Amino acid sequence: MIAALRELREHAPIYRDNDREAFFNAEQNALIAKNAELYYRTMVRGGPASWNVRDEHMVETLERLISLHGPQTKAIVWAHNTHIGDARFTNMAMMGEVNVGQLVRQRHEREGVVLVGFSTHHGTVIAGNEWEAPMRRILVPPGRPGSYEDALHRMSPSDKLLIFSDVNPTPELLEPRGHRAIGVVYRPAYERYGNYVPTVLPRRYDALLFLDKSHSLVPLHMPVRTDAEPPETFPTGM
Repeated sequence: MIAALRELREHAPIYRDNDREAFFNAEQNALIAKNAELYYRTMVRGGPASWNVRDEHMVETLERLISLHGPQTKAIVWAHNTHIGDARFTNMAMMGEVNVGQLVRQRHEREGVVLVGFSTHHGTVIAGNEWEAPMRRILVPPGRPGSYEDALHRMSPSDKLLIFSDVNPTPELLEPRGHRAIGVVYRPAYERYGNYVPTVLPRRYDALLFLDKSHSLVPLHMPVRTDAEPPETFPTGM
């Protein structure tokens, strides 16, 4: 794949002149194959390297798309909080992990980068119990006591948009507090001891959208659960 990528780039002027987007797609496919091989090789070794390969690939793709469409291009990237929120203001930094939000901020902050997080106190979400498990609608229990989700709900049980760009945080706000992470895999049973990322909220994001009660999306290819089916539940006492 590296040889194919090298050949593509050697003939780039010819290919690009004939069909700019087709050349971009061919080159991107070669990059994906190369980076995927690197990702799985580093994943076997363990540690933060495989995570970093994945997020660096995401940022490389973003940079390539912006370059393709010109210097005035603006982009919206939709991803999980763990990818979007600046990793330097979570415990990810202690593990040597970087992410999309951090890398884009470091490279383009003066160009108007805005990192927006998302959070909910309770509701439902579409996720799986484990990797490669079928997707299902899962109940999200109330935010763990002491977490940002719990604090925002206790402040008032309503939706909120918090904007941090013009705020001078108090020392209390600069203390790390648990912030729930819900991804492709979500296990409500881990709410008490896991699922929360220690976060300095006003530094991790430029803004946070908080929905007190969220409702899961309905994927077009997934049958909607009927009333006759038992709802997803979580252990009592959480």
